[in-house]
Amino acid sequence: MASLEENFPRGGIQKKPAERKTSKPKLEQDNLFDVHHEEKSQKRKRSQKDQGKQKKFKADKTATAKDDVVNIGPLTIQALCEDMLLLGCIKEITDYELVISLPNGLLGFVPITQISDAYSKLLSQQVAQGELPEGLNSLSDVYSPGTLVRCIVTSVEKSDDGRRSIKLSIDPKKVNKGLNALALATGMLLSGSVSSVEDHGYLIDIGVSGTHAFLPHEKAKNYIKALKRGPDLKIGQNLTCVIVEVKNEGRVVRLSIDRSEVAASLATEKQNWALSNLLPGLVVKARVQKMTPFGIKLTFLSYFTGIVDFMHMDPEKSMNYSPDQVVKACILSVHPGSKAVRLTLRPAFLHPGGSPNQLSSDRVGAVVEESTVKAFYKQFGALFELDDGTLAFARLKHLSKNRKSFKPGAFKAGCKHKCRIIDYSLMDEMCLVSLKHQIIEARFLQYQDIHTGDVVEGKVLSLKPIGMQVKVADGIRGLVPSLHLADVILKQPEKKYNIGDEVKCRVLECNPAGKKLILTLKKSLIQSKLPVLTNYEDAKPGLITHGFVVCAREFGCIVKFYNDVKGLVPKNELSSEPISCPDKVFYEGQVVKVMVLKCEPQQERLLLSFRLSSKSGPEDKRECTSKEKQEVKYQIGEIVDVKVLKKKDNGLEVSILEDEGNVVAWIPTQHLSDFVATSKLLWHCLQEGDVLPRVMCLSDKGEHIILSRKSAVISAVQEEQVVRSFSEIQPGMLLTGYVRNVMPFGVFVEFPFGVTGLAPKVSMSDKFVTDTKDHFVVGQTVIAKVMSIDEEKRRVLLSLKVSECSSGDSAAESFALLNQYFKELKEIRDLLKRGEPSMAQGLCELVPGKELQLVVQDVREDGSALFSGNCVTGLTVTATRYHVGDKNIVPGKKMKVLVLHVDASTSEVYVSLREELLKQRPKRQLRENSQHSAVVQHIAEQFALVSLLETGQLAAVPIPSHFNDTFRFDSEKLKVGQTISATLRAVKENDHGVLLAVQGPAKKNFFVRVRNESETVLEEMLPAVKHSLSPGDIVTGTIKSVKPTHVTVAIDDKLTGSIHASRILDEVPIGSFPTFTLKAGQKVTARVIGVRDVNTHRYLPITHPHFTQSIPELSIRPSEKEGEVTAMLNLKEDNACKKLGLYSVGQTVTCFVKKYNILKNWLEVEVAPDIRGRVPHLLLSMNTKVLKHPEKSFKIGQAISATVTGTDVTETNLCLSLTGIQSLEQGTVTVGMVTKVTPHVGLTVALPGGKTGKVSIFHLNDTYTENPLGNFKVGKIVRCYILSNENGKIQLSLRQSRLNPKIYTKVEDVEITCIKDVKKGQLVRGYVKSITPSGVFFGLSTSLLGRILFQNVSPYFVQKHSLYEKYLPEGKLLTAKVLGVNGKEKHIELSLLPEDTGMPSVLPESLGLPQYGAEEEKREAHSKKKSEEPKSKTKRRRGNSESGQEAKPKKRKICPADENDSGIEVYYREEDEDDQEEEAAKKKSEIRKPGEAPRLQVSMGFTWDEDMNAMDIPLVNQKEESSESEEEEDPQSKLKKKTKKEKELEKQKKEKELCKVEAALMDPTRQPQSADDFDRLVLSSPNSSILWLQYMAFHLQATEIEKARAVAERALKTISFREEQEKLNVWVALLNLENMYGTEETLMKVFERAVQYNEPLKVFQHLCDIYANSEKYKQAEELYHTMLKRFRQEKSVWLKYASFLLKQGQTEATHRLLERALKALPTKEHVDVISRFAQLEFRFEDTEHAKALFESTLSSYPKRTDIWSIYMDIMIKHGSQKEVRDIFERVIHLSLAPKKMKFFFKRYLDYEKKFGTAESVLAVKRAALEYVETKSSLTDT
Repeated sequence: MASLEENFPRGGIQKKPAERKTSKPKLEQDNLFDVHHEEKSQKRKRSQKDQGKQKKFKADKTATAKDDVVNIGPLTIQALCEDMLLLGCIKEITDYELVISLPNGLLGFVPITQISDAYSKLLSQQVAQGELPEGLNSLSDVYSPGTLVRCIVTSVEKSDDGRRSIKLSIDPKKVNKGLNALALATGMLLSGSVSSVEDHGYLIDIGVSGTHAFLPHEKAKNYIKALKRGPDLKIGQNLTCVIVEVKNEGRVVRLSIDRSEVAASLATEKQNWALSNLLPGLVVKARVQKMTPFGIKLTFLSYFTGIVDFMHMDPEKSMNYSPDQVVKACILSVHPGSKAVRLTLRPAFLHPGGSPNQLSSDRVGAVVEESTVKAFYKQFGALFELDDGTLAFARLKHLSKNRKSFKPGAFKAGCKHKCRIIDYSLMDEMCLVSLKHQIIEARFLQYQDIHTGDVVEGKVLSLKPIGMQVKVADGIRGLVPSLHLADVILKQPEKKYNIGDEVKCRVLECNPAGKKLILTLKKSLIQSKLPVLTNYEDAKPGLITHGFVVCAREFGCIVKFYNDVKGLVPKNELSSEPISCPDKVFYEGQVVKVMVLKCEPQQERLLLSFRLSSKSGPEDKRECTSKEKQEVKYQIGEIVDVKVLKKKDNGLEVSILEDEGNVVAWIPTQHLSDFVATSKLLWHCLQEGDVLPRVMCLSDKGEHIILSRKSAVISAVQEEQVVRSFSEIQPGMLLTGYVRNVMPFGVFVEFPFGVTGLAPKVSMSDKFVTDTKDHFVVGQTVIAKVMSIDEEKRRVLLSLKVSECSSGDSAAESFALLNQYFKELKEIRDLLKRGEPSMAQGLCELVPGKELQLVVQDVREDGSALFSGNCVTGLTVTATRYHVGDKNIVPGKKMKVLVLHVDASTSEVYVSLREELLKQRPKRQLRENSQHSAVVQHIAEQFALVSLLETGQLAAVPIPSHFNDTFRFDSEKLKVGQTISATLRAVKENDHGVLLAVQGPAKKNFFVRVRNESETVLEEMLPAVKHSLSPGDIVTGTIKSVKPTHVTVAIDDKLTGSIHASRILDEVPIGSFPTFTLKAGQKVTARVIGVRDVNTHRYLPITHPHFTQSIPELSIRPSEKEGEVTAMLNLKEDNACKKLGLYSVGQTVTCFVKKYNILKNWLEVEVAPDIRGRVPHLLLSMNTKVLKHPEKSFKIGQAISATVTGTDVTETNLCLSLTGIQSLEQGTVTVGMVTKVTPHVGLTVALPGGKTGKVSIFHLNDTYTENPLGNFKVGKIVRCYILSNENGKIQLSLRQSRLNPKIYTKVEDVEITCIKDVKKGQLVRGYVKSITPSGVFFGLSTSLLGRILFQNVSPYFVQKHSLYEKYLPEGKLLTAKVLGVNGKEKHIELSLLPEDTGMPSVLPESLGLPQYGAEEEKREAHSKKKSEEPKSKTKRRRGNSESGQEAKPKKRKICPADENDSGIEVYYREEDEDDQEEEAAKKKSEIRKPGEAPRLQVSMGFTWDEDMNAMDIPLVNQKEESSESEEEEDPQSKLKKKTKKEKELEKQKKEKELCKVEAALMDPTRQPQSADDFDRLVLSSPNSSILWLQYMAFHLQATEIEKARAVAERALKTISFREEQEKLNVWVALLNLENMYGTEETLMKVFERAVQYNEPLKVFQHLCDIYANSEKYKQAEELYHTMLKRFRQEKSVWLKYASFLLKQGQTEATHRLLERALKALPTKEHVDVISRFAQLEFRFEDTEHAKALFESTLSSYPKRTDIWSIYMDIMIKHGSQKEVRDIFERVIHLSLAPKKMKFFFKRYLDYEKKFGTAESVLAVKRAALEYVETKSSLTDT
């Protein structure tokens, strides 16, 4: 009836279906409000008034009233049904669905197929075509969170675990199915979806068949603008529309989504809304009808009734409403059956088109300490006010742990509770909270709480081929890919993992937006303590971390880390040994430890290495240096000096001198010079051991540093004419680089910093390119112009055409090349001079132009001649046919020849016999830039040798005009004998005996006028330049402007001159501004001293042909106005090198500040109009304040005095210093800049002159601080004192006592330079260096380390060394006391104990650690005589106190882990002895009285290294030194003779000590402390295996494996053969020892012997246990297989193996084993074996199979009461009550002997008394009576 009434409402005031009749489901649902009431109908009929008059029974009235109250509760998931309409708000958007927030905290889901018809059509199209159709956008592009949508429930699905999931649709066809065309009216608000985009607007699908809805563009404009999601609406977009116009009976409607129109819309009676088509989201005017505690009843649209629950009241008004009050409300939901309508009064919903308030994302998951109860609603939950004033709701099930513990009294209004925000309901605008303790304490609530790298625990949900699904927390599931199920690939993961298992995983990747969580179960990753690499930015070079191999190919391995970060390990970094097939060595999923070599975060490129730098202890010097090697990183562009180590075919292996030759680098042959020929020649000339200065670092990839000596590349880097990354490249740039590769399609060019580009064939040359190899060779220096760049593919296209890459002044460029070439040739000559004396010397002495007397050796057919002579031994001397001329030559004839060219690479000399060359002519004064006719005499690779026609002098003319000018057609090549025009550039012969010239312009009919000596160049040039000024002319002009470094002067209308700051005064006062002495408009008289070219700022002589285009350089210095012009002319040289050559190093010059270059960190100055200089940052001042802000300290134009230190690489600037020439000798104070801060080590400081120095943390301050490097950052300027400067390695100090010794006299932490500075008993401070098993290493100075034994670290005993690492981190500052100094071994023993240092213990008392031994005895007055030995103090502490009282020290026990438990407990000890020491120590053994030892006790100790044994002699707690330590005594104490009294006292004291030692040895409870003690004990009890095992353990803790083995062998010989068990104990211990410390081979040998001497089965079983405990499962399995063959009749073997398999989780294998066992064992054993197997399976959770075993056994052997008993016991333990009762019932109905039946009845009765009820107890008694009666009746019959 109820359902009928719900679907077919009858007349009368409708009864709501009574909820009381529906049974409450037991299952707890995951909806918000746990109220199980069907939604009651709130509908009113139009004739309500009449029906209201009908009579009712009184009872009916009260029931209805009661129902009303109950029903105005929140909406529940049970109340939802298909076709129910709801207003929802988009909460989240995923790829395939929308997550919708529904009223009252419910959640629904809209699948992608339920958006709209048009959208689904596009999706089908995509599936069919396989490509994205036009107009289809992803859900996230169409929708945004916070949008209100109308939905309809399509289904409420129930999952396996009882949870319900609400599936919704927002398709207008379904939402608006209650509407038809006739019902449409203007002003109606409804949902629509964009179905297509047209020219003038959009077609909207409103789901009404036969109606076309159109939305014009102008009505959508401001909505689109506010949405900010592009210019158009998208297909599938859901809109809230208002009907503006209805035409043709509703067949055509016009819509608007204008925000103001939508917001103002109100549903009215005129719009003819009916219950059948009422839509959620409509805003109505309503009247309050009735108030209840749970909400309000409203009437709206005249005759509809609705309810508002307490969550949807207006929060401002709360419950302050009065009946008949008119309010605005919004419809939230409409029930299709009962037509019950729910509304909201919350302001956010009262304007359609709005959206509810959001909550900040970080608020979800927050714990609120105090939230106040606002109201408690029985059956629903409670409303709270949070700390920020917002409201929150907690559903009933979230108020307490369970129903039983719920106390309603605690939720009265005003009570305060701690809660946690678990979600935010958008539709209720309130947080949902929980008071459950486990939720408040939960680590993870949502995916956002989980971070990559977290270790989490979860439960296995399912195993699939793709991997394992793990439940991490409620609502959080993760996937473990199959690759990550274990450290190795699992073929059958189901054998290792079962559903429901608890597993520990680590988060590999977490994407909260996509709810994606990837986990790993690899133990190595979970337990890794190395940093977690989650992004490319963190991958700093040198970082060592764990990753896993995802791919191994021939090129190397790809290793992946967290968050999908992956990198490449190239083949050469896989191992120190070459690996040919990486895919055979490495497997997918393998966990590896890698080091980062290089990372480019923008490109997401990561380069890794498996070759980790070895970390060594402080003793290992060799490894330390290799570690340092790793740290040395060279910047690209850094200039270093190198020494040749080895010559290889393709280059030189060199060591960098700055690092004492520790760093090995590589110079490829082609990088030795800019010229290919010179590179090869230089390679031939260089020998191992030669030093090459000024080489530049080109790249530093980890261990491979590549250097270059190409001067063009070096100067490009130093001039910053380079690009450091792809992003800096701009088209049009000119860049210097070198050819990387020559391909048929073009040339690849590489530039410094690794950028490469391609010059295609068409852009390679101005000439036609047939073969690219004819034009360029690999390694050649080139200048390239950037033509274009492709950002996406990161490609650069270049041009190498000379026409585009040259500066335009080809003469200057070609001359610069020639100059550089001869400079490099000179270096080669210098190298040759110190080579093999004979030939090399000969080569060096031969220079072009030298005349020789040689003998003709041979005349060839082609007319050329070969010569020989003493001065040319070993060389080939040739004269070509042209150079033999018309001379008559015959072999043997002596002739005079002139050397033309010497080719050192082929040892060939070219000579000439031509008369015009040999003829002596008077030397003429040649002028620079004079043009001459010249005849080509010889052609070499880089230049042609010509002879000047007039003088016969030889000159070199460059052949290539540019680096890229490499190819000539035959017609262009110079020919020998050809006459050319040459312009001289160097008029003095260089070291090679030639003048330098450039080729002049080629003119036909070239005519050279014969000149007189008297004619000057000036006269010759005068006709060319009219009305120009000559140097020396006096001019008058007016000052136009005054600049800081120069003044411009107007000479006449057309001509402007310039006066440089250095040309104003003869004596310039330092600090003054000379240009400011002149004023604009002032008239001046000046003298012309030269010309300045405006473009290049190059100072040219007055004779330049284009003078009219240049600015005259003037001088108003009195001395120059009156001086001679010729003198000035001679000073002005065109060649910059020569000009700079006039300045010598150390010379003081006055210069003028031009600017401070912040990028380059140098001060640019001008010395003269044509000479510039640079002052590096660190040479500006010795004052650190000036260096911090140099730009403020130097004003432009200011005159400063500087010292010349040299010229720069390009030789265009002087290098200057304002602080003189820095010597950097020991003891000097200088300034520096911090370039690197190395934690716990110190600073690297850049010093003046390009050197670097190191500052140790011990030299940063006179007082050590906790964070010594905290005040230092890279770039900080510091004053430094040079401690030492040896082999280019500079050590510095920043201590004030060094920098200002007069002022700073107080030094808290004195410098310790050597071991002699450390005295015994002294208190010293220092920093913790490292913690090793030998103790704590403690840095006292840069070179000295001390050691603190663990017993001297703290008075507490520490089990875990990780505690030390926590409280003594590297770099911690501590005070220690020196206990002993061993000068020979350089060992210092220290103590941190509070009684020694007076400082608190480094381990706090709060840790509650046990104390060492008894209280330490009080120190005596003559404590200065206490033992030198570092351990004596510990001995005193652990010995008995002076008074003779004995104190029992606490036992310090280290419990071994269960599975590795060898049955030996380990005790701590401090000393260990060698055999030689045992005798000496026998009488002085320390006395100790521990408690009773129930198990074996082993002390743990350690040594520093082998040499330390001398110091490790155990001492008794006597105060003076033992005889062994005499050599370590203070030398002074030896010299002092003791007085008689002192001797007497000493004698007495010794006697006392001896008595004490004797008493101690007599003590029976004494614990053995040495090998002697143990020897004594085993002599007294030779058959006690426990003593022998303790003796073995004593040696083992000192890792003296051999001694432990020897003790075991002794024990086996000594123990009586009758004591089988004792002997077996020793064998087992020996097997344990070999398993832990030996090899598989030694273990097997011991095992074979043990099997011979003992019962074999026992030995086998013990070894299996040893294997299993040490997790060697494979070996254990193999051994079990052997046992099954050898002892197949032994039941215990089968059971032991079954237990082993079940522990491994191999249930299937256990089942198979049982079948084998039954075949092998005799039949009488079967029942017992099956029973035992079943018991094991019960124990290891395989209950179903175990039950099956019992059942099958009992069905075969029903009278085996022993099996029944076992089955009962197990079921009582593991089964349910029903199962147990079933078994009892079966048993008591068996026909067994009365005695046995009595036993079972008694057990049944006991069980029921314990677990059952009174009725069940009676039932058992009745059954027993029945049994007795039947028995007696049988006996009667």
